[in-house]
Amino acid sequence: MIPIRLAWYGCDLRTGGIVEDLPSLKPTGALSRKLGDATTLQLELNVAGAPSEWAAATDPGRSLLVAVDEATDTPIWAGAVTLREGGSATTVQLGAVTLERYFDSRFPGTQTHIGADQADVIAALATPALTGGPPITLDAVDTGVLMDYATQDGDDKTCLSCLQEVMALEGGPEWTIDVAWDAGHDGFVFPFRVRSVIGTQTATPEGVFDFPGCVSSYTRSESYEAGKGATVVIARGEGEGSSRLTSSAHEATALLANGWPRWEYRYSPATGLTDPDQLDAHATKSLALMQEGAQVWSVEAVASKAPRLGVDWFLGDSVSLNIETSPRHPRGAGVVARCWAWELDPGSDRVRPILVEES
Repeated sequence: MIPIRLAWYGCDLRTGGIVEDLPSLKPTGALSRKLGDATTLQLELNVAGAPSEWAAATDPGRSLLVAVDEATDTPIWAGAVTLREGGSATTVQLGAVTLERYFDSRFPGTQTHIGADQADVIAALATPALTGGPPITLDAVDTGVLMDYATQDGDDKTCLSCLQEVMALEGGPEWTIDVAWDAGHDGFVFPFRVRSVIGTQTATPEGVFDFPGCVSSYTRSESYEAGKGATVVIARGEGEGSSRLTSSAHEATALLANGWPRWEYRYSPATGLTDPDQLDAHATKSLALMQEGAQVWSVEAVASKAPRLGVDWFLGDSVSLNIETSPRHPRGAGVVARCWAWELDPGSDRVRPILVEES
């Protein structure tokens, strides 16, 4: 049993270089990450125990906080400082957000891609943010799937909104921003990974959580609430009334034939959509996710006893949950599902993978 202890570093946002070690910095909530989206974190810095350059190491808009697992020397979380508040108190409050948020402050300009590999489209949409920003490096592997995509500068769509739009398409590629030591081990780099599917998917994953065992509690959420369940999906684009671009009605034909009721869902997946094929691709993916409702396992485990985050399992990986018996599953249960997000609270020795069952 190895406890989770984090070393915190205040770094320069442009270079990733370490400005100061911050031993008196403590998160006041759980660290978290999710695929293709930003997460936030609140922290507290004890000024009395802080080094002399703590202010330069935590300057909003210019600095970056990185957490490293001391036992494995593995960087597991990084976030740009966006808020700092302090005064007569002995502590300074900080707010930070993962680097996906940076892409919501940059714009891709006008781009048109015809018959391009999905990974090339993602890379092109991200590239404008690589100039004058953090040391983000592209790690994009061809998916073998070609697509058309266009965006106009006048639409004011950010890089992040475009990236999320492509990821939301049927068969769309996945992306995430990791954190790693640089070659000199005196700073950090941030690989922007693009894959058909992020992580390792296998029926026999290394990350195995047991209840009872390292798992203290779990919940399986099955939801058919509005926006989470539907057997008929239509995606809407630009225009008004009868001239509005609309996908065909995508139906869960097998479920409907077996007696499921019609639950209809209409939505606009993004602004500026003018391609009917993209609307159909959005509707197809949404139906695949929604036709049997959302099925999510929220697991809380003792971090020091559980499979090690950043060693045994990563964001996007398949993770196994084995249940011997519980009130919800008296005869036991077992599931292998993907980790779409995670939370880590080292102060309470808790780790919480969020597992999604995929059809």
